[in-house]
Amino acid sequence: MNRWARLASNERGVAALEFVLVFPFLMTVLFGIVDTSLLLCDKAVITNASREAARAGVVVRVPQLGASDVQNVALAYAQNNLVTGGTATTPVVTVDQSAGTSPGDPLKVTVTYTYDGLVLGSALSSLTGPVTVTATTVMNYE
Repeated sequence: MNRWARLASNERGVAALEFVLVFPFLMTVLFGIVDTSLLLCDKAVITNASREAARAGVVVRVPQLGASDVQNVALAYAQNNLVTGGTATTPVVTVDQSAGTSPGDPLKVTVTYTYDGLVLGSALSSLTGPVTVTATTVMNYE
């Protein structure tokens, strides 16, 4: 019986060793989920920013909004809602009114944002380069 007691006492640290071996992988998966969630949230924000700017640009107004006014609408929306985690980058907004500004002509608003990530995203960005997220909205003038 003494032999079995010694074997049982030798296995006492096995659970701690397994935890130490598995813990880094669990943290990597957890932080990967957080970074991916923030990236998807920022994608939704820039999509909404481009939609809001395009809608503001095509609505009938006197005087009509110019390209810089439409850009300011998108930038204001994005800067108020982006989840940056301390690594703030300003999105780039391009407004294409080349088809004209008459009723029925298209207005194209493109918002481009560089996501650097928080934990794993910043480490991955240093290896592969930053993740660029783009959203484009096209609406016709009313």
